[in-house]
Amino acid sequence: MVLKNLFLSLAAAAGLLTPLSAQETSDTLLSDGRITHLDDRYPDVRITIDAPRKMHKNRPTKVIFYALPNGNTIEWTAGKRMEQGDDWHYDIQHIAAQTRFLRKQWKKDYNIVTVYLMAAGKSWGAWRSQHAADKAEILPAIVDDVLGMYAAYRPSAILSSHSGGGYFIFEYIRVQDRIPEAVERIVFLDSTYGYEDSLHVEKLADWLKAAPEHRLCVTSYEDATVILDGKHIVSASGGTWGRSLAMASDLAERFPLRRSETDEFIFYDEPNDRIWFKLKKNPEGKIYHTVLVERNGFIDTVS
Repeated sequence: MVLKNLFLSLAAAAGLLTPLSAQETSDTLLSDGRITHLDDRYPDVRITIDAPRKMHKNRPTKVIFYALPNGNTIEWTAGKRMEQGDDWHYDIQHIAAQTRFLRKQWKKDYNIVTVYLMAAGKSWGAWRSQHAADKAEILPAIVDDVLGMYAAYRPSAILSSHSGGGYFIFEYIRVQDRIPEAVERIVFLDSTYGYEDSLHVEKLADWLKAAPEHRLCVTSYEDATVILDGKHIVSASGGTWGRSLAMASDLAERFPLRRSETDEFIFYDEPNDRIWFKLKKNPEGKIYHTVLVERNGFIDTVS
């Protein structure tokens, strides 16, 4: 395995990644879907694809790439009906159930494919540092290759993320000259830690202006008020609240963002619905990090 990963790393760095072959995938048919595993295709990356059992060629396909939060496996992220003795992580995201809901909601309009993206070590932040030499080849290849698997079904990409999974998206943006047209929506579910204006805002703005269907969706909560063991868990500017506000401020210089506020939320939106931010206030210092996903945040941000 070490030698295989070394070869893949060298091949990626040299631009030698080739199209996916059937031999590189393993499929499992379920009553309501087809599960495909691409565990050894890319260095230190696990990929599991949840596609409909029957794909309809007369419908366009939304391929939702979901970059996992730190410390979580694909199995935990997908979720399951809980039984005695099960690990609690199975019960906090339920992306598989939210995927099934989307399929029912859009059953006459789209094929819905969810792609779970897990970094070795369960951290995309650590992965980007470990793969400084080859990430510019690997990250675009992941998206391109999976979209290529569904080329017959008019695919478009939704890049979604939670927590540290946002580093996958920010690095995907950073290593390319521009965000590809095939990406129709970018979602940050409390995952904006890695946002830097000098690296990301111009590319995001250019992409948003490139097509009317492009969308940016950001959901965060006020994490700077949370105190654990007598200490704030993040600084006012370094958590997702601070980084999301910074992103909104930067985009407001380029788009006519409207700000509104309720007792619970601060909202930013763009008149043509290309941009929306939903920011949860938190004066009591509660932890809403995973709750934002658990309460159907995956559905809310892609529909």
